[in-house]
Amino acid sequence: MDASQLALFGVSSVWLRPLWMVALGFAAGAAGLAILGLVVRQIVPKVAAIARTTAKEAMSQPLFYVLLAIGVVGLVLFPFIPYNTLGEDIKMVKDEGLTLIMVLSVILALWTASVSIADEIEGRTALTLLSKPVGRREFILGKFLGVLVPVAVMFLILGAIFLASVSYKVVYDARETGQAEPGWLMCKAEMLQVAPGLVLSFMEATVLAAISVAISTRLPMLANLVICAVIYVLGHLVPSLAASSVGQVEFVRFIANLLSAIIPLLEYFNISAAISTGSAVPLKYLATSGLYCLLLCSVAMLVALLLFEDRDLA
Repeated sequence: MDASQLALFGVSSVWLRPLWMVALGFAAGAAGLAILGLVVRQIVPKVAAIARTTAKEAMSQPLFYVLLAIGVVGLVLFPFIPYNTLGEDIKMVKDEGLTLIMVLSVILALWTASVSIADEIEGRTALTLLSKPVGRREFILGKFLGVLVPVAVMFLILGAIFLASVSYKVVYDARETGQAEPGWLMCKAEMLQVAPGLVLSFMEATVLAAISVAISTRLPMLANLVICAVIYVLGHLVPSLAASSVGQVEFVRFIANLLSAIIPLLEYFNISAAISTGSAVPLKYLATSGLYCLLLCSVAMLVALLLFEDRDLA
């Protein structure tokens, strides 16, 4: 019997063949994270020390493993859920998987930022740290990088499982609908089509993490969660509102343009339209989104530094 015909979870194991790309991407991401850590350690060792401590504390908390477990269970179950979309179930798995990973990562980022900054300020822990030869700028930048590390780790783990579930869903749907067994190239194509969505979702989580760090310098966790939730909703709603027929109304157009000027347009990191049409996300769009993410994070860090510079820690 050919190895590709061996049954795994009730379907042919053809879906396993393209997973070497997932393993390679996981290794590249882990290596990139390690190299970035070494570079930061060499250039700004104090920032690196704060980031390392923040990341370790976040990844040692039960919430990190609870969110990770929720993500793993959800991504494993999604391929088996009947969506009744007349052959479009694979698109639902892609959309739901990306949304789940991004939401869990954002929750982790907001919680970590609040605990590591707002709680430390209220508990006078930050004052003890800043009494040493550590500047406020180094403190904020170190906290921001420390928040991103567990988010990146979660994206690497859940992203690998997500791509494997997409590959499996292709073969599973073919069996459930009585179609001819697809080849591994089809599984590979579906994985590659949705892979840029992971990159864009990480960018969105990074932007919200930066905003959360800025808010945490002045406000506690509950206010942080509420404000970031409002920014998340408006950031996805405003572009759609402006492009709709309602957006042609003069007053609505004015409000949409006003919000577009002050609210990060997070909808630009969403590839639901590409998933629904089955089109590829061009590299130019990823590069442009990366620059936009860098700009938003830079502005958020500048605001965080300004808010924290005159914050009374005594």
